[in-house]
Amino acid sequence: MLLVQLSDVHVGSLFVQSTFDAVVDEVNKLKPDAIVFTGDLTDDGILPQYERARKEFKRFECPTIIPVAGNHDYRHTGYLLFKKFFPSKFVYEFDDAVVLTLGTARPDRDEGEVGYRQNMWMEKTLAKYPDKIKIVAMHHHLVGIPDTGTDKILILDAGDTLRTCLQSQVNLVLCGHKHRPWIWHLGPLEIAYAGTTSSTRYRGFFENSYNIIEVGKANVRTDIKIVGKKRFPLSELVDRYKPFLEEA
Repeated sequence: MLLVQLSDVHVGSLFVQSTFDAVVDEVNKLKPDAIVFTGDLTDDGILPQYERARKEFKRFECPTIIPVAGNHDYRHTGYLLFKKFFPSKFVYEFDDAVVLTLGTARPDRDEGEVGYRQNMWMEKTLAKYPDKIKIVAMHHHLVGIPDTGTDKILILDAGDTLRTCLQSQVNLVLCGHKHRPWIWHLGPLEIAYAGTTSSTRYRGFFENSYNIIEVGKANVRTDIKIVGKKRFPLSELVDRYKPFLEEA
């Protein structure tokens, strides 16, 4: 099974059409089973941006599109438009995997929240799939990422959500929000972050990118694909990371 994770497209003033055109061409050649959009499809959550975003996303030739709202999508009552332009389910079943989506965005707030009810629902729902790879998709990040500044706008109840993921034996969590590709390994749980697919709002990683996830019967592999350039394991990006240190 092949998944593609696109994130932080930001249709609006910072959207780069030529980059998105290249992404559409690359992803369609991959023929993925599903495309997961982990939030911020628009920049301001306003009607013209939603209209354009829907038009752009229809260019993908994929049987299953899984949209998740970001904090930018929920601005200016955009939460009402998201449901209209990108109706979706909460659980997507495949032969070897199940993908569950969580809504972390709140109207006109940058920080995210899962909440007690969603955590309880996630635990009960994933218990129905003991033999499948479990993937959870959300917008906001669960754990801080290097080169991204303050962590004040992460998920407010990140600890509760991490506990639920570990308790439910989730294999992979897909996040966006920070525009910085990264991956954390927390025992059996991997948390993969996507960079910005097609905006100029870079943070710590100055190229547009997206993630490609290969799901087997018992394992998951997550690669990063730099738009127009090479594809390689996301873990290699972490291994090569060298923090900026001022010379004494």
